[in-house]
Order: sequence, then C-alpha cells, then structure tokens
Amino acid sequence: MKSLVVEGFEVIDEGLAIDVKPRWLRVRCGGCGRRCSQYDRRAARRWRHLDFGGVQIWLRYAPRRGNCPGCGVRVEQLPWTCWSRSRYTTAFEDAVAFLTQRCDKSSVEQTMRMSWRSVGAVVERVVGRRHGEDRLAGLRHIGIDELSYRKGHRYITLVVDQDTGMPVWAADGKNAETLGAFFDELGPERCQLIKAVSIDMSQAYIKAVRSKVPHAQIVFDRFHVQKLVNEAVDETRREEWRRLRELDKDQAKSVKGLRWPLLKNTWNLTPAQSERLSTLQRDNKRLYRAYLLKQSFAAILDRRQPNVVTRMLQDWCGWAARSRLPAFVKVARTIRKHLDDIVAYIRWRLTNGLVEGINGKARVLTRRAYGFHSPQALIAMIMLCCTNIWIAPPRVRLAK
Repeated sequence: MKSLVVEGFEVIDEGLAIDVKPRWLRVRCGGCGRRCSQYDRRAARRWRHLDFGGVQIWLRYAPRRGNCPGCGVRVEQLPWTCWSRSRYTTAFEDAVAFLTQRCDKSSVEQTMRMSWRSVGAVVERVVGRRHGEDRLAGLRHIGIDELSYRKGHRYITLVVDQDTGMPVWAADGKNAETLGAFFDELGPERCQLIKAVSIDMSQAYIKAVRSKVPHAQIVFDRFHVQKLVNEAVDETRREEWRRLRELDKDQAKSVKGLRWPLLKNTWNLTPAQSERLSTLQRDNKRLYRAYLLKQSFAAILDRRQPNVVTRMLQDWCGWAARSRLPAFVKVARTIRKHLDDIVAYIRWRLTNGLVEGINGKARVLTRRAYGFHSPQALIAMIMLCCTNIWIAPPRVRLAK
C-alpha cells in the first residue's frame, strides 16, 4: 500500500490492529487534494483491511481535519481509503465488489465477515467510484422499460443505451415524473442529441418523452405491439368457448386445446396442432378469422418498406374493424392511434430486446440476493454486474 507509514501494531480481540499514518506531513484536503493548514485532529478510528491468513486486519489512525480555502473544513485525504466516512479500505471494498459480481451477497457476507447491508453499501460506493466517466454522454438511441423488484408494485425505471447495450440510468418508480427526472439530469443540450426512444406502450413513458424530447422519434417495441394482437386472439377464443358452451357443451369442446396452436408461429407447430388448424375454417369461422388477422399482422411487420407497411396496416385496421370481433375492433383503434410510432420500428429497427435482457439479468440478481429492500441496492447491483466495470481480484506482489 503506497504513501503509508507503519508506526506499530497491537493484537486485539478482533484480530490485528496496525497503527498507520499518511506519508505526507502537511494535511491534504479530502475533497480536492490540495495541501492546507491543519484545523484539528479527530479521535482514532479503524478501517477494515483484507484478512491475512484468516486474521482480520485493521488499520488504525486518528485522522486530521484541514481548513481548505475551497472546500472548507474537511477530513484529510487518506491513502488507504477513497471515502473518509467508509469503515473499509479501498482494497477491501474492491475485493467485496469482485465477489459480489460472481456470487450471492449472503456468501460474500460470510466470506468477508460483514453484514448483508454493508455489502450493499460497499457495492454502491464502488459503483460510484468506478463510474468516473459520464455515462449520459453521447446518447443517441435509448431504450426504456420498468423492472419489478419487490412485491406491492415496487418498480424501477431503467434506461439503456441501444448503441452500447449497457444501462446508463435507473431510478425508483415508473411514472412520467421518474422518467422526466432522467431527461432533466441529461440536460437540454444532450436531450437534443436523442434521436429515437424505444419503449413499450406505457402512457406514462409516452407522456414524458413527448414533453421532454418532442423531436425524438418514439419507437414502439414490436413484441409489445404484436402482444396486443395475440391477446385479442386469446380473448376471441375465450368468448367463443363461452358462447358455444351456452348453446351446446359438446360443441364447445371443439374449441378446447386451441390456445397454443393459435398463438404459435407456423414453424413451431406440431403435426397434431397443424391438423387442428387445418380444420378450423370449417369448424369455427370466427376463430379462423382471428387467426388470419394475427398471421397477416405479423407478416406486415416483417416487411422493410415503411410506406408499404403504413398502407398495409391501414388496410389491416379496416379489416379488423369490420371483423365483428370486439377484441380486434379495440386493437384496430389502438393501432390507428399510434400508427406512426409503430411504423417507426420499420425505419429504425429498434426493439426493447436489450432492455428486456438486462431486466432478465436483474431478476437473476434479485433472486441471488433473496430480494432487495431498497431500489438503490438493486440499481447498484445492476450497474456493477451489467456494465463494463472490471474489478481485478485482490493480488499483491511482495517482490518486484
């Protein structure tokens, strides 16, 4: 450990306490690092360091406070820790973060002999220290989605850079005010650089994007758009089953078992499911009409010409409105309302796949930690494990 002088040691109940002091004589401000005059000296404190041979090591020192012209009265800069209020050395915190990237927090707690909450606090400090560069710089295409991290409708809003595939911002909540705080932090100049925003069909996110970055193109995620049509097919199937059950229970059995054949892609159908669908036009025309609407909608979104897709979607909405299927009539109104944002997928080819992938990793982190009690702890874990933060394992060479 550089810039440190050992003055003595003492065997204590917890392990070994080593008396140390900084190598420099004059006080250095803990905020800016400038040399300044000494203000006073505080009581002796201890900082937990990496264990040696199973023995806990503590660094002990009475820190001074300096009277800095720019920062005021601040605790002096210490070579073994980056934050004066921390009770751990920087090497110890890096070792905790290295283990937390690779195993659950309970195992880190037992290995490093510290509390579960202290592991989370260390992770937050390491993430803040390692993210020295501005993560919000150079954003052009972003994806936004919410993540549920606890029961009782507890969510965080996650913003991902579509160009790098890494999360850049997260906060507690999933309303328009939460997302508006992101654009406020981004600033008006960098907001002007945003070209496209991929989101699901959340009205809160739409409101925030339209008010904060009205020039940016909203791109609705294809999965969520196609999900509306699939839900309409499933709702039509349930309505048919209820209608036929009132007429004839034996006839209602013909609709049973059609849920997955109706929702699957054609190349994923089994031979038995393909045979069921081949007789659907004869057995139930309403369900067959819903199936054709679903298949044609997916084929339209597979095309690459925006003008052609716009015209075909308008024709599709007219067909769905005349289908006499209530679920599809409702979907047709929604698609007409957001037609430009749906067609934007054809132009930009942006989806929320990256955001959903990070959400999946975050859910694994949540299970690995057996739940998070605060959004800040989860956000710190996401930034630690899902970004390009690289932490080397603790290795020290005694001889060079």
